[in-house]
Amino acid sequence: MTLARRDSAAGALGLLAGFALDQLLGDPRRGHPVAGFGAVAARLEQRTWADRRAPGVRHVAVLVAGAAGLGVLGERVARDHPAARLVLTAAATWTVLGGRSLQREAGTLSRQLGADDLPAARRQIRNLVGRDPSTLDAEQLARACVESVAENTADAVVAPLFWGALLGLPGLLGYRAVNTLDAMVGHRSPRYRRFGWAAARLDDVANWVPARVCGLLTVGLAPLVGGRPADAWAAWRRDAGQHPSPNAGVVEATAAGALGVRLGGRNVYGGVVEDRGVLGRGRVVGVADIAPAARLSLLVGVASAVLATGLRAVALGMQTQWRRKALVGRFWAVVRCISRVTP
Repeated sequence: MTLARRDSAAGALGLLAGFALDQLLGDPRRGHPVAGFGAVAARLEQRTWADRRAPGVRHVAVLVAGAAGLGVLGERVARDHPAARLVLTAAATWTVLGGRSLQREAGTLSRQLGADDLPAARRQIRNLVGRDPSTLDAEQLARACVESVAENTADAVVAPLFWGALLGLPGLLGYRAVNTLDAMVGHRSPRYRRFGWAAARLDDVANWVPARVCGLLTVGLAPLVGGRPADAWAAWRRDAGQHPSPNAGVVEATAAGALGVRLGGRNVYGGVVEDRGVLGRGRVVGVADIAPAARLSLLVGVASAVLATGLRAVALGMQTQWRRKALVGRFWAVVRCISRVTP
């Protein structure tokens, strides 16, 4: 195997290895790089914040470019060093994924609700959603959990793998920066309505394709959680547009159809009521639906990792071909220049 092929294989397998690390270890307990990025973003916000869109655009541009720039530097360091590329890609993938932690949060909430410990469940759900849980009953908490699992499967698993497959380390780190900034400032609160506009819009753009990939995978994998692909597809076509998010509506609607439940409805965020319509036409969500939702999330994650590995191998192979063509083109350009000046 040539060095170029080994380099391509290492870059592709790094995504799969990173996914495996996430499932094995979950998020680091201390010193998480994403938390470090968030701390840097918060400190920068103290200098950049203003109640206008332009400062928010600059804030996002600096931080996303910085994260992607680190990825570019890593790619250059690892170029033509397959072992280094494999290690760096695996480490970055593990850092930006959140699938295992999502499954753990859902499992903890399921056990708390199964034990009728509503106070603990209301505290736990704050790790997954931004809505006010103080008045939520067991069914509403279960619905919030299933919705968050569906949405975060796209945001924290499918999307980073998609961008990592297309762009390598810059895609992995750049996407996580975009998604983290959306969580930090992409709100409709008085403070961030204008300043956070760029973060929210960029996150919508970055997740548009991954959300639909997640939706298609959910439709295809529905039988493995006792659902029907036709129900998931119908929920997508019929209900996704009712959700205020162009991306969350897709993944939540397909999850509702695959699980045979109803999601959406009335939620309260910081005192603001938001109606997401009805997603799905099944039964009311119960505690027993949390485990299948987490299992569906894992299945979608595995399928995404396999697809991303193949896509990255193809992308790296194409880059190698382009580099070769560029080198050949430069060689013949030099030959032509020499032939013109040689008597």
